This record gives sequence, structure tokens and C-alpha cells, in this order.
Amino acid sequence: MSELLEQAVTAELIDSLRAVVGDKGILVDAGDMAPFLAEERGLFVGKALAVVKPASTAEVAEVVRLCADAGVPLVPQGGNTGLVGGNVPFEHGREIVLNTSRLNRIRAVDPVNFTMTVEAGVVLETIQHAASEAGCLFPLALGAQGSCQIGGNISSNAGGVNVLKYGNTRELVLGLEVVLPDGTIWNGMKALGKDNTGYALKHLFIGGEGTLGIITAAVLKLFPKPVEQQTALCALDDIAAVTKVLSRARALSGDAVTAFELIGRFGMEIAVKHLDGVSDPFEAPHPWYVLVEFSSSRPDSDLRGAFETFLEAAFEEGLIADAVVAESLDQGKMFWRLREGLPEAQKHEGASIKHDVAVPISRVPEFLDRATAAVEAALPGIRPCPFGHVGDGNIHYNLTQPEGMDKAEYLALWEDMNRIVHDIIVDMEGSISAEHGVGRLKVDEIVHYKQPVEIDLMRRIKQALDPKGLMNPGKVVRL
Repeated sequence: MSELLEQAVTAELIDSLRAVVGDKGILVDAGDMAPFLAEERGLFVGKALAVVKPASTAEVAEVVRLCADAGVPLVPQGGNTGLVGGNVPFEHGREIVLNTSRLNRIRAVDPVNFTMTVEAGVVLETIQHAASEAGCLFPLALGAQGSCQIGGNISSNAGGVNVLKYGNTRELVLGLEVVLPDGTIWNGMKALGKDNTGYALKHLFIGGEGTLGIITAAVLKLFPKPVEQQTALCALDDIAAVTKVLSRARALSGDAVTAFELIGRFGMEIAVKHLDGVSDPFEAPHPWYVLVEFSSSRPDSDLRGAFETFLEAAFEEGLIADAVVAESLDQGKMFWRLREGLPEAQKHEGASIKHDVAVPISRVPEFLDRATAAVEAALPGIRPCPFGHVGDGNIHYNLTQPEGMDKAEYLALWEDMNRIVHDIIVDMEGSISAEHGVGRLKVDEIVHYKQPVEIDLMRRIKQALDPKGLMNPGKVVRL
């Protein structure tokens, strides 16, 4: 196609899209589009023909149909908080970003069925508040909950701090509404706990990162609202004890553990140094800490008694060296600020090479020992900052640059550090992407590590649903 003809086709498509979504539903000015074109950490900054913001499922379907007919690729986007480049366009500028922020209605809350029906653009924190007002709990919780959207959470199968008790996002979705790559709408919005009538189609789109279709709405699973929580920050002198502490917590609480988060000493130091309102609650430093939270929806559960029994047993067995129990809401919030603010604190210490990995829970200490020894041998002075969800085996193994090293020189080692860490992960039968997804960042890594039959199956599914390859191309799996 000649350049002039291509420009004419693009102009005609833009006019057609504007007719569908209205003037307030489309951005074409470079300045207006800029916030939608960059990944949060700045690793990927793309270009686009336009940013389109449909306000209904019907509008999404028509936008998709128009782009499919014109052969123009689409990049589905929610709150643009993803960390693997799956939510932004490529640099060539021939794609259209479909942002779901105007699909922001809560369609229904059913506290008897313990379900909520929402559109894809509803912010996660809004869903949490709506569930709470109905006397229920929607347990998905993560650092970006004030800006991330539920459609993106579902598309990336987000994890968060409560996976130990409630599971990943995949376990929290009963039904979906999806616009397929040709503009067809699949209505799978059943609010059923059981539906054994063939392939579970929703699971193709949960974690699919928008490569097979665009999620426009979902039926979410709710739970009884906790009426009591107990939170403590525990200090450990030996990382080998961390899984034993978790086992004791689960056994002595009647499995009431809702969060079990690891923090290393370096993480504690930079959090205290860089985060407002955070202080070290211990008199002496310790190499490791775990943030433990018990929750119960029973008013007569004696959760405090179970919490104290757990702490006493852990002390007596020499598993924990010290502990501080949150005696107020503010102190509990400070503990969580310490944990959730670690990515922010790391930014002040220079460049960071990040790994979102998982191993079997029992092997978390082994992974930390092996990986730390390997990266320190490869680059003396590197500062590992591991933290995360020990309760489900998901560790954010972030590597902060050595003090005084040039940032660009350090980031040039990204692939080398990936190979070191990921080789260990795969050797331990783990995952190189536990909750952030694949996107663009790890699309080649999974080809390197996954079995060829797995990659072939993924490509065949992609080809079957998106034969033109127009739905978020180049992300997750390449055709």
C-alpha cells in the first residue's frame, strides 16, 4: 500500500471510529495520547494512530470490527499499570490503543449469591469499597489498586497479597463478557459456581493479556467480610525458618492466614530511608522479616487468641527472633506501607532489574540462597531486594544496582541477570512470571524456557481465535 493510500485509509478509519465513540472517546493529538503510550517504568514507550475509549460493550465491538476490516492492530489497555509492556503499543505507530476507562459501571451487587457484576474499566479499589458497603469482601488487593482496572487485572491474572487465602484473579471470576477479534460478542456472564458444560472458555481470556479478545465485563466472586484482623511484623534470623513459620501459622489459626509477606533487611533499610511514615519497629536489625495477617469473618472466633498462640509457639521453637503486633489501625497500615512501598523505595537507590518468579513454597529459602549467591558472584556489590508472597511461593526478586555504578551500564546486564535467575527458577520447577504476565518483556523468555509443545499449543489457540493477528500482536506469543 502506498503511503498516500495508507494515510487515506487511516483517516477514514479515524473518522469511522469517531462516529462510534464521539469526540470525547477518541484522542489523536500526540500530547493527549502520551500518557497511554508509555509503560509505567519507562521500559517501553510506543506510538499509536489513536487512543479510543468506548463507553459500552457495543461500542467496543464496533471499534474492533472496524479495525479488523481495516487490518489495523489493537492494543487493549486498562489502567496502564502493567509491568511487562503488554498494555502499550509498539514504536512503529501503526496500532490503535483501546482504553477501557469509560466502561466503568458496577452493573449489580448480589450479596446473597456473593457476586458482583462489573464492567472492565472499574477501578479495583472501587470494587473493594462497593463489596464492603454490601457487607462482603472482594479479596484481590495489590499496590496499584487505586488506579488499576479490573479488566486488566483479569487479563493479566493478577495476584496480590491475598492469594494464599483466596487464590489468583482466575479463582475470583465466575463469568466474562468478551469482544472477540472479529467484533463478535461472547456473553459468558453466568453467576454460577458450577457450570460443567464443556470447555471453560473464560480461562482462555483470564491471563490472555488481551491477545485473544477484549474483556468488557465480568461476574466476580465475593466473600464474607472479615470482622477481625490481627497483624504482626516478625523478625527472622534464618531464612530457612520462613516456611516453618508459615506452616505453624496455618496450622494454629485454622487456616485463617490471609497474608504472609517477606521483606529482607535491605528492603527494610530503604523503606525506612525513603518512605514517609515508615520506621523500623525493632531495636536491633534482623536479616529477614515476615508480615503476617490473620483474618476472620466470625465475631466469636477468638482470632487474637489464635494469633498469640502462633507467636508463642514460633518463639518457643526458635523460628522467630522478635515480633511486633499491630495494636492500632495506624500501626497496621504502617506495616503494610513498609511492604507495599518497597518498589517505590527502590527507585531512590538507582536502577533495578526485576524478577517476578515463583517456586514451590517449600523451596523458597533454597531459591533465595542460590539466586543471591549466583548474582553476587556475577556482579560484586549488587544489592538483592527480595520481597513478596511467600504464602504462594511468589517472590519479587529485584536486583538494585551497586552503589556508584552507572545506571545504563547496569541495565545493560538485564539479560545476563535474567539468565542467571531464570535458569535457577526453571531448575527448581518454578515460573519466570508468577503474577505480572508475559507481555512484551518476557515473550522471548518463555520461548526459551517453555516446552515446544506448550508454545505450539499457544500459537494454535491464537491462530484459531485471531487469524489476522491483530489483537495485541507481539505480546505473550508470536505467530
